[in-house]
Amino acid sequence: MSDSNTTDFANPSTFILLGVPGLEAAHIWISIPFSTMFVTAIMGNFTILFIVKTEPSLHEPMYYFLCMLAVTDLVLSMSILPKTLTIFWFNSREINFSACLTQMYFLHCFLHTESGIFVAMALDRYVAICHPLRHSTILTNPMVAKIGLGMVLRGGMLVLPHVLLARQWPYCRTNIIPHSYCEHMSVVKLACGDTRVSNYYSLSAVICVFGLDLIFIAVSYTQILRAIFSLPTKDAQLKTFGTCGSHLCAILAFYIPCLFSALTYRFGKNMALHFHILIASVYLLMPPMLNPIIYGVRTKQIRNRLLQLFTHKGS
Repeated sequence: MSDSNTTDFANPSTFILLGVPGLEAAHIWISIPFSTMFVTAIMGNFTILFIVKTEPSLHEPMYYFLCMLAVTDLVLSMSILPKTLTIFWFNSREINFSACLTQMYFLHCFLHTESGIFVAMALDRYVAICHPLRHSTILTNPMVAKIGLGMVLRGGMLVLPHVLLARQWPYCRTNIIPHSYCEHMSVVKLACGDTRVSNYYSLSAVICVFGLDLIFIAVSYTQILRAIFSLPTKDAQLKTFGTCGSHLCAILAFYIPCLFSALTYRFGKNMALHFHILIASVYLLMPPMLNPIIYGVRTKQIRNRLLQLFTHKGS
């Protein structure tokens, strides 16, 4: 039963994105850090791709996985930021129903893919440190390509039911999404049917993907640390651990904001809505911005190649 104040949106042609509800007057100011992070992410990740492509000494599994991470970060950034910035700058809030579901698909697919790439990078470090003589025979170029393709397919297949379920729900409440992008749960909340299947599947997918990935990463680094501490000298230990530093920083930059966003969403019921929206948006923007900075600063080969580019241009 619908009352006189509701409209039948069983097949809405468009949704309305509010941006950051409650802070509409500050959208222009909010867009400054958002656009800065966006530009940094785009330039940084393209720079990583360019350096690895043009430097033959970097044609190794570790840097191939880094390129996959850069491409994933580019897709994540470009999936949400252009539309978010048009809301902030031009108050262009409408988004086509199919475009909304497409944005939802790419967003969640590549979040799962990024988590999988961190697992692949942990595997690379494990093999390189614990089985160095077998590294080149285990992680061959075809194997690296298969791992990358597998992570993308995993993300795509797990997220596809989200979109198929969201497409079939009747939307009889409203077509207004109190968010800056088409986040899955924000869309599902608008449906007036029984969405428990979607909620349970979403929770199961998150636990299976991020939970199992974190367990695999933790097990890998437990073995890595055991191998490192068994080395005879302090210098050898520090040098070997240094090869993992960038990866660990990138993992923390991805999972800590993810965990914080999930906890505030589940338990921060008394927090203002705009705080939830800002946290959810920053959580998606920080890893694409920080990853190229982390690897550019902490990875000697990339740092040296970057300095060569700048000094060559300067001369």
